[in-house]
Amino acid sequence: MPDITAIGEILIDLTQTGVNEARVPVLAANPGGAPANVAVAAARLGAEAAFIGKVGADGFGAYLTSVLKENRVDVSGLRTGEAATTMAIVSVDASGERDFRFVRGADADLTCGEVDLELVGRSRFLHFGSVSLTGGEARQTTLYAVEEARRRGVLVSYDPNYRQALWPSQEEAVAWMKRPLPLVDVLKLSDEELPLLTGTEDPEDGTALLREMGIPLVLLTLGGEGACYRLGESFGRVDGVKTTVADTNGAGDTFLGAVLSRLCRRPAGPLEGLTAGELEEIVVFANRAAAKTCSRSGAIPAMPTLEEL
Repeated sequence: MPDITAIGEILIDLTQTGVNEARVPVLAANPGGAPANVAVAAARLGAEAAFIGKVGADGFGAYLTSVLKENRVDVSGLRTGEAATTMAIVSVDASGERDFRFVRGADADLTCGEVDLELVGRSRFLHFGSVSLTGGEARQTTLYAVEEARRRGVLVSYDPNYRQALWPSQEEAVAWMKRPLPLVDVLKLSDEELPLLTGTEDPEDGTALLREMGIPLVLLTLGGEGACYRLGESFGRVDGVKTTVADTNGAGDTFLGAVLSRLCRRPAGPLEGLTAGELEEIVVFANRAAAKTCSRSGAIPAMPTLEEL
Protein backbone atom coordinates (compact mmCIF):
# COMPACT_ATOMS: atom_id res chain seq x y z
CA MET A 1 0.00 0.00 0.00
CA PRO A 2 1.51 3.37 -0.93
CA ASP A 3 2.03 5.77 1.94
CA ILE A 4 1.88 8.75 -0.41
CA THR A 5 0.52 9.07 -3.93
CA ALA A 6 1.29 12.39 -5.61
CA ILE A 7 -0.68 13.67 -8.60
CA GLY A 8 0.32 16.52 -10.87
CA GLU A 9 3.22 17.80 -12.90
CA ILE A 10 6.48 16.05 -13.59
CA LEU A 11 8.81 18.04 -15.80
CA ILE A 12 12.31 19.00 -16.79
CA ASP A 13 13.84 21.85 -14.78
CA LEU A 14 16.24 23.59 -17.12
CA THR A 15 18.26 25.14 -14.31
CA GLN A 16 21.06 27.63 -14.76
CA THR A 17 24.28 26.26 -13.31
CA GLY A 18 26.61 29.09 -14.33
CA VAL A 19 28.03 30.71 -17.45
CA ASN A 20 30.71 29.57 -19.87
CA GLU A 21 33.78 31.51 -20.98
CA ALA A 22 31.65 33.48 -23.45
CA ARG A 23 29.26 34.48 -20.59
CA VAL A 24 26.52 32.27 -22.08
CA PRO A 25 24.26 30.69 -19.42
CA VAL A 26 24.82 26.97 -18.92
CA LEU A 27 21.69 24.92 -18.14
CA ALA A 28 21.26 21.46 -16.62
CA ALA A 29 18.18 19.36 -17.49
CA ASN A 30 17.17 18.32 -13.98
CA PRO A 31 14.10 16.19 -13.21
CA GLY A 32 11.45 18.14 -11.30
CA GLY A 33 7.84 19.14 -10.82
CA ALA A 34 6.61 19.80 -7.29
CA PRO A 35 4.37 16.72 -6.77
CA ALA A 36 6.99 14.43 -8.30
CA ASN A 37 9.60 16.06 -6.06
CA VAL A 38 7.49 15.33 -2.97
CA ALA A 39 7.06 11.69 -4.01
CA VAL A 40 10.80 11.22 -4.52
CA ALA A 41 11.72 13.07 -1.31
CA ALA A 42 9.37 10.86 0.69
CA ALA A 43 10.65 7.70 -1.00
CA ARG A 44 14.28 8.60 -0.31
CA LEU A 45 13.35 9.08 3.33
CA GLY A 46 11.77 5.67 3.70
CA ALA A 47 8.14 6.05 2.59
CA GLU A 48 6.33 4.00 -0.06
CA ALA A 49 5.47 6.50 -2.79
CA ALA A 50 3.56 6.49 -6.08
CA PHE A 51 2.99 9.08 -8.80
CA ILE A 52 0.07 9.89 -11.11
CA GLY A 53 0.76 12.22 -14.02
CA LYS A 54 1.64 12.52 -17.69
CA VAL A 55 4.79 12.88 -19.78
CA GLY A 56 5.44 13.11 -23.50
CA ALA A 57 6.53 10.27 -25.78
CA ASP A 58 10.02 11.75 -25.97
CA GLY A 59 13.47 11.43 -24.47
CA PHE A 60 12.68 13.68 -21.54
CA GLY A 61 9.56 11.65 -20.74
CA ALA A 62 11.52 8.42 -20.76
CA TYR A 63 14.20 10.00 -18.58
CA LEU A 64 11.69 11.23 -15.99
CA THR A 65 10.05 7.80 -15.86
CA SER A 66 13.44 6.20 -15.20
CA VAL A 67 14.21 8.74 -12.45
CA LEU A 68 11.01 7.84 -10.60
CA LYS A 69 11.75 4.12 -10.93
CA GLU A 70 15.33 4.58 -9.72
CA ASN A 71 13.94 6.31 -6.63
CA ARG A 72 11.49 3.49 -5.88
CA VAL A 73 8.42 5.51 -6.84
CA ASP A 74 5.55 3.44 -8.27
CA VAL A 75 4.94 4.64 -11.87
CA SER A 76 1.86 2.53 -12.61
CA GLY A 77 -0.17 5.77 -12.63
CA LEU A 78 2.15 7.61 -15.03
CA ARG A 79 0.70 8.11 -18.52
CA THR A 80 2.27 9.06 -21.86
CA GLY A 81 0.57 11.66 -24.07
CA GLU A 82 0.92 13.24 -27.49
CA ALA A 83 2.18 16.61 -26.23
CA ALA A 84 5.84 17.09 -25.37
CA THR A 85 7.09 16.72 -21.82
CA THR A 86 6.64 19.93 -19.84
CA MET A 87 9.68 22.09 -19.11
CA ALA A 88 10.41 24.83 -16.58
CA ILE A 89 13.28 27.23 -17.23
CA VAL A 90 14.75 28.09 -13.85
CA SER A 91 17.19 30.96 -13.42
CA VAL A 92 18.97 31.37 -10.09
CA ASP A 93 20.27 34.63 -8.60
CA ALA A 94 23.32 35.13 -6.38
CA SER A 95 21.39 34.25 -3.21
CA GLY A 96 20.03 31.02 -4.69
CA GLU A 97 16.48 32.33 -5.27
CA ARG A 98 14.70 31.13 -8.39
CA ASP A 99 12.70 32.59 -11.25
CA PHE A 100 10.44 30.27 -13.30
CA ARG A 101 9.24 30.31 -16.90
CA PHE A 102 7.21 27.35 -18.15
CA VAL A 103 6.86 25.57 -21.49
CA ARG A 104 3.70 23.65 -20.70
CA GLY A 105 3.13 20.25 -22.26
CA ALA A 106 1.83 16.79 -21.42
CA ASP A 107 1.25 17.33 -17.68
CA ALA A 108 -1.74 19.61 -18.39
CA ASP A 109 -3.47 16.92 -20.48
CA LEU A 110 -4.12 14.34 -17.76
CA THR A 111 -7.78 13.28 -17.90
CA CYS A 112 -10.11 11.91 -15.24
CA GLY A 113 -10.23 8.56 -17.05
CA GLU A 114 -6.46 8.24 -16.75
CA VAL A 115 -6.43 8.47 -12.95
CA ASP A 116 -5.90 5.13 -11.20
CA LEU A 117 -8.53 5.43 -8.48
CA GLU A 118 -7.58 2.05 -7.04
CA LEU A 119 -4.08 3.40 -6.43
CA VAL A 120 -5.52 6.53 -4.83
CA GLY A 121 -7.80 4.49 -2.59
CA ARG A 122 -4.95 2.32 -1.31
CA SER A 123 -2.87 5.32 -0.23
CA ARG A 124 -2.62 7.02 3.14
CA PHE A 125 -2.12 10.44 1.52
CA LEU A 126 -2.97 11.92 -1.85
CA HIS A 127 -0.73 14.92 -2.45
CA PHE A 128 -1.18 17.65 -5.08
CA GLY A 129 -0.18 21.23 -5.83
CA SER A 130 -1.76 24.28 -7.42
CA VAL A 131 0.18 24.11 -10.71
CA SER A 132 -2.29 21.38 -11.70
CA LEU A 133 -5.12 23.88 -11.20
CA THR A 134 -3.80 26.43 -13.71
CA GLY A 135 -5.79 25.04 -16.64
CA GLY A 136 -6.18 22.28 -19.19
CA GLU A 137 -7.66 18.86 -18.47
CA ALA A 138 -5.49 18.59 -15.37
CA ARG A 139 -7.50 21.19 -13.44
CA GLN A 140 -10.73 19.19 -13.24
CA THR A 141 -8.83 15.91 -13.11
CA THR A 142 -6.94 16.98 -10.00
CA LEU A 143 -10.07 18.13 -8.21
CA TYR A 144 -11.81 14.89 -9.20
CA ALA A 145 -8.95 12.84 -7.75
CA VAL A 146 -8.96 14.87 -4.51
CA GLU A 147 -12.72 14.47 -4.08
CA GLU A 148 -12.42 10.72 -4.72
CA ALA A 149 -9.62 10.48 -2.17
CA ARG A 150 -11.77 12.15 0.47
CA ARG A 151 -14.68 9.88 -0.39
CA ARG A 152 -12.46 6.84 0.09
CA GLY A 153 -11.09 8.03 3.45
CA VAL A 154 -7.65 9.00 2.13
CA LEU A 155 -5.93 12.01 3.72
CA VAL A 156 -5.21 14.95 1.40
CA SER A 157 -1.98 16.97 1.32
CA TYR A 158 -1.82 20.24 -0.63
CA ASP A 159 0.90 22.72 -1.55
CA PRO A 160 -0.57 25.90 -3.11
CA ASN A 161 2.76 26.77 -4.74
CA TYR A 162 2.14 30.04 -6.56
CA ARG A 163 3.80 30.41 -9.96
CA GLN A 164 2.79 33.81 -11.33
CA ALA A 165 3.84 33.00 -14.91
CA LEU A 166 1.16 30.28 -15.15
CA TRP A 167 -1.85 32.44 -14.21
CA PRO A 168 -3.70 35.16 -16.17
CA SER A 169 -3.97 37.23 -12.99
CA GLN A 170 -3.28 37.02 -9.29
CA GLU A 171 -7.00 37.24 -8.57
CA GLU A 172 -7.74 34.13 -10.64
CA ALA A 173 -4.81 32.32 -9.08
CA VAL A 174 -6.00 33.02 -5.54
CA ALA A 175 -9.55 31.92 -6.36
CA TRP A 176 -8.40 28.55 -7.69
CA MET A 177 -5.73 28.07 -5.03
CA LYS A 178 -8.37 28.53 -2.33
CA ARG A 179 -10.94 26.24 -3.91
CA PRO A 180 -9.56 22.89 -2.61
CA LEU A 181 -8.89 24.12 0.95
CA PRO A 182 -12.06 22.59 2.47
CA LEU A 183 -10.84 19.15 1.29
CA VAL A 184 -7.33 19.40 2.77
CA ASP A 185 -5.89 17.64 5.84
CA VAL A 186 -2.27 18.81 5.58
CA LEU A 187 -1.47 22.18 4.03
CA LYS A 188 2.08 23.29 3.30
CA LEU A 189 2.63 26.84 2.07
CA SER A 190 5.43 29.41 2.03
CA ASP A 191 5.56 32.86 3.57
CA GLU A 192 5.01 34.26 0.05
CA GLU A 193 1.70 32.39 -0.30
CA LEU A 194 0.35 33.03 3.20
CA PRO A 195 -0.93 36.57 2.45
CA LEU A 196 -2.48 35.39 -0.83
CA LEU A 197 -4.66 32.86 0.98
CA THR A 198 -5.29 34.69 4.25
CA GLY A 199 -4.74 38.42 3.69
CA THR A 200 -2.12 38.61 6.43
CA GLU A 201 1.65 38.15 6.58
CA ASP A 202 1.58 37.24 10.27
CA PRO A 203 2.34 33.49 10.62
CA GLU A 204 0.36 32.96 13.81
CA ASP A 205 -2.72 34.85 12.63
CA GLY A 206 -2.57 33.44 9.11
CA THR A 207 -2.28 29.82 10.18
CA ALA A 208 -5.12 30.36 12.66
CA LEU A 209 -7.34 31.54 9.81
CA LEU A 210 -6.44 28.44 7.82
CA ARG A 211 -7.25 26.29 10.83
CA GLU A 212 -10.67 27.95 10.99
CA MET A 213 -11.24 26.72 7.44
CA GLY A 214 -11.08 23.18 8.83
CA ILE A 215 -7.48 22.24 7.98
CA PRO A 216 -6.09 20.08 10.82
CA LEU A 217 -2.37 20.62 10.12
CA VAL A 218 -0.80 23.73 8.56
CA LEU A 219 2.92 24.00 7.79
CA LEU A 220 4.45 27.35 6.85
CA THR A 221 7.99 27.44 5.45
CA LEU A 222 10.10 30.56 6.01
CA GLY A 223 13.11 29.89 3.80
CA GLY A 224 16.36 30.01 5.76
CA GLU A 225 14.45 31.07 8.89
CA GLY A 226 12.87 27.63 9.29
CA ALA A 227 9.18 26.80 9.54
CA CYS A 228 6.02 27.29 11.58
CA TYR A 229 3.27 24.81 12.32
CA ARG A 230 -0.36 25.02 13.38
CA LEU A 231 -1.90 21.90 14.90
CA GLY A 232 -5.31 22.74 16.26
CA GLU A 233 -4.79 25.47 18.86
CA SER A 234 -1.05 24.81 19.03
CA PHE A 235 1.30 27.12 17.11
CA GLY A 236 5.06 26.83 17.04
CA ARG A 237 8.17 27.88 15.17
CA VAL A 238 11.27 25.79 14.44
CA ASP A 239 14.54 27.43 13.42
CA GLY A 240 16.12 26.57 10.11
CA VAL A 241 19.45 24.82 9.61
CA LYS A 242 22.32 27.00 8.42
CA THR A 243 23.86 25.86 5.16
CA THR A 244 25.75 27.17 2.16
CA VAL A 245 23.05 27.52 -0.52
CA ALA A 246 23.67 26.20 -4.02
CA ASP A 247 20.02 26.78 -4.97
CA THR A 248 16.67 26.50 -3.24
CA ASN A 249 14.95 24.46 -5.96
CA GLY A 250 13.03 21.57 -4.38
CA ALA A 251 13.63 22.65 -0.79
CA GLY A 252 9.96 23.08 0.06
CA ASP A 253 9.09 19.79 -1.62
CA THR A 254 11.82 18.03 0.35
CA PHE A 255 10.45 19.58 3.55
CA LEU A 256 6.94 18.32 2.84
CA GLY A 257 8.10 14.89 1.67
CA ALA A 258 10.04 14.57 4.91
CA VAL A 259 7.02 15.55 7.02
CA LEU A 260 4.70 13.12 5.22
CA SER A 261 7.24 10.30 5.42
CA ARG A 262 7.42 10.73 9.20
CA LEU A 263 3.67 11.03 9.65
CA CYS A 264 3.18 7.77 7.76
CA ARG A 265 5.51 5.97 10.18
CA ARG A 266 3.27 6.70 13.18
CA PRO A 267 1.67 3.45 14.45
CA ALA A 268 -1.57 5.21 15.34
CA GLY A 269 -1.93 6.76 11.88
CA PRO A 270 -0.62 9.94 10.29
CA LEU A 271 -2.66 12.45 12.31
CA GLU A 272 -4.40 10.45 15.03
CA GLY A 273 -3.29 11.67 18.44
CA LEU A 274 -0.50 13.77 16.98
CA THR A 275 0.89 16.16 19.62
CA ALA A 276 2.64 19.49 19.16
CA GLY A 277 5.83 18.07 20.69
CA GLU A 278 5.88 15.15 18.29
CA LEU A 279 5.15 17.44 15.37
CA GLU A 280 7.98 19.76 16.35
CA GLU A 281 10.44 16.85 16.16
CA ILE A 282 9.11 16.04 12.69
CA VAL A 283 9.58 19.65 11.55
CA VAL A 284 13.16 19.65 12.89
CA PHE A 285 13.85 16.58 10.75
CA ALA A 286 12.17 18.19 7.72
CA ASN A 287 14.24 21.38 8.12
CA ARG A 288 17.41 19.29 8.10
CA ALA A 289 16.31 17.52 4.93
CA ALA A 290 15.45 20.81 3.20
CA ALA A 291 18.80 22.34 4.18
CA LYS A 292 20.62 19.39 2.64
CA THR A 293 18.71 19.91 -0.62
CA CYS A 294 19.62 23.62 -0.62
CA SER A 295 23.30 22.77 -0.30
CA ARG A 296 23.28 21.04 -3.70
CA SER A 297 22.07 22.01 -7.17
CA GLY A 298 18.84 20.82 -8.75
CA ALA A 299 15.67 19.50 -7.15
CA ILE A 300 15.46 15.68 -7.23
CA PRO A 301 19.25 15.16 -7.64
CA ALA A 302 19.87 17.24 -4.51
CA MET A 303 17.42 15.45 -2.20
CA PRO A 304 18.91 13.53 0.73
CA THR A 305 18.50 9.90 1.65
CA LEU A 306 17.53 8.73 5.13
CA GLU A 307 21.07 7.48 5.63
CA GLU A 308 22.52 10.96 4.97
CA LEU A 309 20.34 12.49 7.67
